Amino acid sequence: MRFREIEGGRAMDLTRRRMMQTALAGAGGLAMGVAPRWAHAALDLGAMRIDTLSDGHLVLPPEFIFGPMPQAELGPVLEARGIVPGAPLTPECNVTLLRSGENTILFDTGAGPAFQESAGKIGAALDALDVAPEDVTHVIFTHAHPDHLWGVLDDFDEPFFYEAEHMIGKTEWEYWTDPKTVDTIQPERTTMAVGAQRRLMAMEDAMRFFEDGEEILPGVAAVSTPGHTPGHMSFEIRDGSESVMVIGDAIGNHHVAFARPDWHSGSDQDRDLGAATRVALMDRMATEQMRLIGFHLPGGGMGRAEKGGDGYRFVQES
Repeated sequence: MRFREIEGGRAMDLTRRRMMQTALAGAGGLAMGVAPRWAHAALDLGAMRIDTLSDGHLVLPPEFIFGPMPQAELGPVLEARGIVPGAPLTPECNVTLLRSGENTILFDTGAGPAFQESAGKIGAALDALDVAPEDVTHVIFTHAHPDHLWGVLDDFDEPFFYEAEHMIGKTEWEYWTDPKTVDTIQPERTTMAVGAQRRLMAMEDAMRFFEDGEEILPGVAAVSTPGHTPGHMSFEIRDGSESVMVIGDAIGNHHVAFARPDWHSGSDQDRDLGAATRVALMDRMATEQMRLIGFHLPGGGMGRAEKGGDGYRFVQES
């Protein structure tokens, strides 16, 4: 699958840019009709507040995920979960907002204006909660795919969250900023690589790097979950005995990823590693009954994994 990137226009001064952001957020809300459901799910975790915000949704050909799976076994799994074989997939895009003390933290920035028309709605979603881009103190990336990273820059190629410190795992940064990646990645992902490199380098001065296991902010610890991308990270948010895991795309859907986490997914760059990570993460989530937030899971992405039959099932919370 090839993705088209629309390059931004000229830069503008700060005041005019904020006016444009406000106008775009308002227009996005009107376009969705009356009372758009920008904030999907919410959770109070001790003194912390967690909301999942809609960045819209993607439109994907089914083979992008289902291509490498055993087709004879795939049909019954999809049928049992109401997925129409051959129909386009339209997964939600859920950006997690954490408010803790003086920190207002976003996990990923959504797709921005240059990926798919159905996505890139984070400005309107934040506006619905009376959160302005300049209120965001920290942006933490799970990985550098377009629907998670490209919203870091606005229409004018300037930082959208211009007051925030940005953070990404060191392995993920090194992979996407390596000049060799564009030539060595799968051909259908070349535009992903070009777009990631340009945006990450534009944010280099605002970026901080971290490793697996680090507590990168109070109550937020990085958990390595590679395979979907080389340096994909999840994040355990904890307050006392309560915790929730922001999993990004480590578990990328509510159907096959739960029913058969051991199957290869076409969306993973390293399919063997992605499956191994999924199996281990699913087992941990189900065993500990830890809440999880998935970027592409339904209903805002918040829920739990429960063991069922030969696999697991997603139990949604809203």
